[in-house]
Amino acid sequence: MREYYQRNIENRLIIPTKLFLQREKSSGIILAVSVILALILANSPFRESYFSVLKYHFGFVFNDQPFFNFSVEHWINDGLMSMFFFVIGLELKREFIDGELRHIRKVTLPVAAAIFGMLFPAAFYLLFNFGTPAVDGWGVPMATDIAFALAVLYMLGDRVPMSAKVFLTTLAIVDDLGAVVVIALFYTSHISLWNLAIGLCFLGVMFLGNRLGVKNIWFYGILGIGGVWVAFLTSGIHATISAVLAAMVIPADSHIPEAAFIARAKKLIRQFEQVDSGDIKMLKPDQVEILSKVKSGSLQATPPLQRLEHSLHPLVSFVIMPVFALANAGVSFVDMDLSVLSANNVAIGVLVGLLLGKPLGIIFAVWLTETMGIGKRSRSMTWRTVAGLGFLASIGFTMSMFVTVLAFQSADNHMQAKVGIFAASIIGGIIGYQLLKKKS
Repeated sequence: MREYYQRNIENRLIIPTKLFLQREKSSGIILAVSVILALILANSPFRESYFSVLKYHFGFVFNDQPFFNFSVEHWINDGLMSMFFFVIGLELKREFIDGELRHIRKVTLPVAAAIFGMLFPAAFYLLFNFGTPAVDGWGVPMATDIAFALAVLYMLGDRVPMSAKVFLTTLAIVDDLGAVVVIALFYTSHISLWNLAIGLCFLGVMFLGNRLGVKNIWFYGILGIGGVWVAFLTSGIHATISAVLAAMVIPADSHIPEAAFIARAKKLIRQFEQVDSGDIKMLKPDQVEILSKVKSGSLQATPPLQRLEHSLHPLVSFVIMPVFALANAGVSFVDMDLSVLSANNVAIGVLVGLLLGKPLGIIFAVWLTETMGIGKRSRSMTWRTVAGLGFLASIGFTMSMFVTVLAFQSADNHMQAKVGIFAASIIGGIIGYQLLKKKS
C-alpha cells in the first residue's frame, strides 16, 4: 500500500512538476503569475502590508552604526538581481566562446536588430520627454524581457520556424548585453574610486586564479560576492555590473580534457562490470566507490562556467525573477488620481517606445542589413515573421521595470512607467502572437 501511494504521488505530482520546470515556456508562465499576484496584492485590502514589507529595512550593525542597511526592495533589486545578471554574464561568455555570437558575420541580422531595437525605443521616448525632468527614463523602453518573449514564442510550437527562434534568442542575448552597458554608463550614482579600485583588485585576483588554472567554484564565489559585489555596491556603480564582470572571469575550460575523461570513464565502467554483485539488489562497496569516482570525474570534466550556469539557471528562472516581479510589478490603482498619468509623458513615451519603437527598429535593421548586403534572412523568415518577432521583443516587463527603478526617483514616474510597460507588453505580446500564429 505504501509503495502504491509513493508511486501515485510520483506519477501525479513529482513527474509532472519536473516536466513543467523543464519546458522553455515554464519560466515565463511563472513570471506572469508573479506579475498578476503583485497587481492583486497592490490593489487588495492587504496593499498597505504589501508595500510596508517592501520598504522594511534590515542589515548589519557595526559600532552601533547601521552597515548595509537596505530595504527589502533594495536587497531584491541589488542583491537577488545580481544573481540574475551573473547568469546573463555566464550565458554571454559562453555565447561568445562557443555559441551564437562566436562568428559575428553569421549573426549580423539579429545583432543589428537588437541594436536598432534599442535605439528606436529610446528615440521615441525622447521625442515625448526631451527637455523635461523625466528625460532620464529613455533607457526604460530599450530592454526586452527574454523569459516572456521566448515563452510566447515557444507556445506557438512548430508554427514558428527554427530560424525565427534562433533570431529572437540571439537578439535577446545582445539586448541583455546592451542593457548591461546602458546601466553601467548612464544609470550609476556618484562613484567612489577607492571602493571601485578595491572591487577591481578582487576581480584581478579572480582573473589571475583563472589564468593559473584554479577551478574551485568556492574560490570565485567568495571573492565574487565578498569582494567584487560588496565593493561595487558601495562604490556607486550598480552592483549588477559587478556580477557580469565576475561572470566574465569564471573559467570556461574543464579541469581534465574531454578525451581523458572519456578514457577514464570507460575504464571505470569496465571495472564496475567486473565486480561480482551476486543476486542481491544492493551494490557492492567497490561499485559504490567506482560510481563516486565517475561522479567526481564528471564534475572535473565540466567547465566551472557551465556548471554554475546549469545549477543557477533554475534558481534564477523560478525563484529570483518571480520574486523580483512580485516586488516591482505592484501598481496600485486604488484611489489613483488619473491626472497623474497626464502630468507628463512618461507613460506614453514608454508605451510608444516599446510598442512601436521595438518592432520598427527591428524591421528597419533587417531591411538595412539586407539592402547593404551584410545580412540575409532565411527563406522561412518572411516580413510577417520579422514583424511578429518585433512585437514579441516589445515585451519589457522585468528588465524595463528594473531600469525604471534606476532611472526615476519619483513614485509617480515609477507608476507611470509601469503602466506604460504593462500596456505595451500585453498589447505587443498579443499582436506578436497573432502575427506568428498563422504560417506565412
